[in-house]
Amino acid sequence: MATFAVGDIQGCYKEFCQLLEKIEFSPERDRLILLGDLVNRGPDSLSVIRFAMEHQSCVDVVLGNHDLYLIAALEDKTLARSHDTFHDVLEAPERKKIKKWLCRQPLTLHDPDLNILAVHAGIFPFWSLDEAMQYAGEVERLLQGKSRHEFLKNMFGNKPRKWSKSHSRWDRVRFFVNTFTRMRYINKKGRLDFVEMRTLGEHRKKLKPWFNYPGRFPIEPTIVFGHWSSLGVYIQPGILAMDSGCYWGRSLSAANLDSQPFKITQVKSATARKKIS
Repeated sequence: MATFAVGDIQGCYKEFCQLLEKIEFSPERDRLILLGDLVNRGPDSLSVIRFAMEHQSCVDVVLGNHDLYLIAALEDKTLARSHDTFHDVLEAPERKKIKKWLCRQPLTLHDPDLNILAVHAGIFPFWSLDEAMQYAGEVERLLQGKSRHEFLKNMFGNKPRKWSKSHSRWDRVRFFVNTFTRMRYINKKGRLDFVEMRTLGEHRKKLKPWFNYPGRFPIEPTIVFGHWSSLGVYIQPGILAMDSGCYWGRSLSAANLDSQPFKITQVKSATARKKIS
């Protein structure tokens, strides 16, 4: 038995199937942790969703920003844009079932046996493991509860960019969503930056990647995340980044979380895109 973490698929189902074949994945024996952004941009979001739903016994998912956006569009189709590529999901006969399933997925996944914490984008540097799990739980309960529609209406936006326990309800929740699903860099004043997307060494000097922010709270589990395609597969003590930019023409990656060091397997993207973001 092996557990594999897979970076952002984003509707690239063909490459996903090739990757599963390459790692010799067996649903009866192995486990997958999909690190969010299952959908959008790539050509076959619906097949990715169907695979994850059909293999719930061996597939775990953490929600990414595109997955949350899909939930909002399933709730209100007018939110979908013409260039989105998850319209196959919006028109699927089982779309209500898909929405219900997506709303049950977590923002974070802690596995003490593997000593990993999976999340789409990252963990705010000054949160403990318990705080991160608590704050993710607040969002998860809103997705699963009677306030889902109101939450989805208040989910979008870049503010507040700085954390405070005194934030109002929706500012607080929006900060959680942006941290867990959109964060890359933080400036010297502790504010999230949503403009800079370049990789380490190419970014503006006043910014720090969240995982190297000075004084970051020491979290014991290795944080495994996606979201940052320009960073690619990146490993340092306690950190494993897995978005290798499949949609953008690079590769789709899986990490064997049972191996030390982590064994990385990749398949090449089928189509080159314009840019990395």
